[in-house]
Amino acid sequence: MNNKKNSSFFSNLRSDIPASIVVFLVAVPLCLGIAMASGAPLFSGIIAGIVGGIVVTSFSRSPLGVSGPAAGLAVIVLTAIQDLGSFEVFLFAVVLAGLFQIILGLFNAGVIGYYFPSSVIKGMLAGIGVIIVLKQIPHAFGYDKSPEGDFAFFQMDGQNTFSELINMINFISPGALVITVVSMIILILWEQPFMKKHKIFNLIQGPLIVVVVGILLNILFSDYSQFALNKDQWVNIPEAGSFTGFLSQFTTPDFSQWKNTDIYLVAMTLAVVASLETLLCVEATDKLDPQKRVTPTNRELFAQGIGNMVSGTIGGLPVTQVIVRSSANIQSGGRSRASAFIHGLLILFSAISIPYVINMIPLASLASILFVVGYKLAKPALFRQVYRTGKAQFIPFVVTILGIVFTDLLMGIGLGLVVAIFHILWKNYKLPFHFDHKDYKKGEPIVIKLSDNVSFLNKAGILHSLVEIPDGSKVIIDATRSLSIHPDVLEIIDDFTENAKTRDITIELKGLDEQELHDPVAKFGHLVLERPLHEKEPKFPTALSRFFSIF
Repeated sequence: MNNKKNSSFFSNLRSDIPASIVVFLVAVPLCLGIAMASGAPLFSGIIAGIVGGIVVTSFSRSPLGVSGPAAGLAVIVLTAIQDLGSFEVFLFAVVLAGLFQIILGLFNAGVIGYYFPSSVIKGMLAGIGVIIVLKQIPHAFGYDKSPEGDFAFFQMDGQNTFSELINMINFISPGALVITVVSMIILILWEQPFMKKHKIFNLIQGPLIVVVVGILLNILFSDYSQFALNKDQWVNIPEAGSFTGFLSQFTTPDFSQWKNTDIYLVAMTLAVVASLETLLCVEATDKLDPQKRVTPTNRELFAQGIGNMVSGTIGGLPVTQVIVRSSANIQSGGRSRASAFIHGLLILFSAISIPYVINMIPLASLASILFVVGYKLAKPALFRQVYRTGKAQFIPFVVTILGIVFTDLLMGIGLGLVVAIFHILWKNYKLPFHFDHKDYKKGEPIVIKLSDNVSFLNKAGILHSLVEIPDGSKVIIDATRSLSIHPDVLEIIDDFTENAKTRDITIELKGLDEQELHDPVAKFGHLVLERPLHEKEPKFPTALSRFFSIF
């Protein structure tokens, strides 16, 4: 069995290695930018990228997901470091957050991600695509005040997404603009069918050529002051100078603060937010996967927990699975977990051996690569596809996109979810119990058929229908199809039968009787029981045994 796993891990290297290089090129500036936005040492972002690539991937079973420091946690991290007083104390909270995530995975919390509607997940992908494009436009023109990874509408530098675009006009860099134009021409040509006919263009990825050309143009422009780029317009990995200097950049947590209750609150916050962001990314990544594989979410929480414990122990930021790197991996042809693992190795190797080469990459080149990633996430075809499915899908989709663009990732998803839930509530109110007195024909019986499962969400609809029934009518309440009826609904029907006596309404009950209405427990005895009597609630040893079987 191990041989089979190893074979599958390394059997797609021809596709995974080029994809891992692209993900690596995208990940490095994001790791540094998120660390900067979080108020943490720059190298902590690199550590998190290494751990997300190597450690998390080793335990995860997500075929195409890529983990690393997440922009969605930047504000939480910034506030936590300030509140706890030091970065070392914060690292202790990261370790505890990882432990909490492991516990969540063992107790099946991974199913939470499946409760988010498809329209919201698609909106999240499109929203991320839109925000990537908007945030990269200033970098493409050479205006680099806002760090990479600052994806919130209100930025760390006091600007917002749109004011940054206005400020950019006064700081356009000719050199960066030329690199962007050349890079975009290369990437567009690389996507054309006539290029795909030649084997060499399938072996070498366009983004890699873009980076090489960007470095060469950067060197060429250094001799021309008008086109020369400044250091803010390059990738900027901290250079250690030696292997000993590299090791000195790792930091250990301050475990002596274990009595500080604030640490546990921060840890719980990190665990919950990081887990939610991971689960949403898993759902989105699985939808983008050409093979439509399904990631085991409980295992993913376990893997993320291990990753955060390791990252916190050696001085890294908290990690999650992240959609920008994951989508770049998929769109670059990644086939298996090997691409994410190799990208982690590349970050490690570059940080030790060749930071000076990485530091020659213009941010304009990376902006061009991310333009393509963003466009593929938010293609116009996606908007048309969701629109054709109807308002029930399209409205939460659009609200999610607007929420992400004008607030941040988690807030945008929350807004989309609220709209989707509101539609469910409205649908439960209207159907299948709505009675319109205008359609009523005197003398004909009024039939109200209850559905298979009648929950408390149906209360308003049923109550409204019963109130609208004219006096002197004959009403048939048909529950013959119902497998589950909530006690609140039974109580409403019971009250109606009493009230009907004063309104000259004749009631016929099907699938219900007076005893069941007055004693909901009797109804639950044969219709509402959701678990067979011989089944018992899972106990802690079951979760504990899952810990050993998870390997």
